[in-house]
Amino acid sequence: MPNDKDQNLSPDEGPEEEKYSFLQETIKPKPLSRRQLARQCVRIAIYGVILGAFACLGFFALRPWVQDVFRGNLETVSIPEDTEPEEPQEAAEEEEAEPVLDAESYEEIMASVNERVQEAKRGTAYIQPAAGADDWNARMTGIDEGSTGVILADNGRELLILADSSVSEGAQEWKVTFQDSSIYTASLKRRDLNSGLAVFSVPRADITDSTWSSIKVSVLGNSNAVRQGGIVLALGDMYGYADGASRGTVSSVEYKETFFDRECDVIATDIPVSEGGTGVLFNLDGEVIGMISPSVWDEEGSTTAKAYAISDLKTVIEILANDESVPYIGIYGAAVTSDLQEQGMPEGVYVVDVDPESPAMEAGIQSGDIICEAAREEVSGIGAFQSTILKTKTGDMIRLRGQRRGADGYVDVDFTVTVGSKE
Repeated sequence: MPNDKDQNLSPDEGPEEEKYSFLQETIKPKPLSRRQLARQCVRIAIYGVILGAFACLGFFALRPWVQDVFRGNLETVSIPEDTEPEEPQEAAEEEEAEPVLDAESYEEIMASVNERVQEAKRGTAYIQPAAGADDWNARMTGIDEGSTGVILADNGRELLILADSSVSEGAQEWKVTFQDSSIYTASLKRRDLNSGLAVFSVPRADITDSTWSSIKVSVLGNSNAVRQGGIVLALGDMYGYADGASRGTVSSVEYKETFFDRECDVIATDIPVSEGGTGVLFNLDGEVIGMISPSVWDEEGSTTAKAYAISDLKTVIEILANDESVPYIGIYGAAVTSDLQEQGMPEGVYVVDVDPESPAMEAGIQSGDIICEAAREEVSGIGAFQSTILKTKTGDMIRLRGQRRGADGYVDVDFTVTVGSKE
């Protein structure tokens, strides 16, 4: 039977689906004309250009922050301590046949040495100030002012290069040339004008895979094991150009060079060098044993390469590599020998000279004073004094206790020194 409710509906009040069935029809949009379509494409292109411009601006604005966050963890550079050199083994009782040196064997020896030179070169880089447009001498000769340095370490963010500090003067930006002839922009990380060393850095993320495959981090060897007559390799600009290489023998290891607050052994060789030449001294194992510098003994007209022994520089190098200032007091001293002690001089470091613009001068230390204690540690010689000072930090206030000669003999003197740096 029909539903009573349906029977009471008027003709205009039919079921809801029938009443509004016209709303189910699909309304098709009016087709776009060619002019409208072209306008819409132009509008989309303009929006794309605007969004792209904002994206580029945002990229360059955030790039330093992104590189700092994602370029890797900064690792502390640690240089291993030297081991005691092995004593030379006694010759065997049985006599061995001496090798015959003929042309063929000589060529084999030279080929072997050349292989070691090429391998050692992978651990070096050439540092020079970014050349200006008016550097016509470099353009004509192809020879730039610079210094050969050692690839020192990879701290996770930067590749560090150790070089002579002379190349750090008078520039704000430097370029580094590696063995594959690739050139990168470098910045000065730290330098110590007292010892004449500087560390430069190249962002790790900038270095390409091809360059990584052609270079390596050099090993700092034990220069205490170097003996007179040993064969060494010299790489660098010893002759006025960047890629010089030579071999020679050690002529002496008995002398030292004294800096303010410390001293360093000198490795003298018979390798020729031009005035102002710098470079790196390697042993036959490819380990760095010295930094060739014209400041060694500061001799005019010197014709043979002399290098600061690397073992005596390792503490300073580690400080520089970790972006810290090298502690500096400004005392040029020497140990009071036992003979002088017998004549009545106290044990300690005799102050030969004081740097005029130094913390030592400001504290009132004078030539002729004898430093007996530094930072509550007794000092019997320049080595102990050096070790104590290098343990401090720039800005630290330390106490130096010493003695000064007066009318009635030596009297106690105390100094409070604020540790500085020579950068």
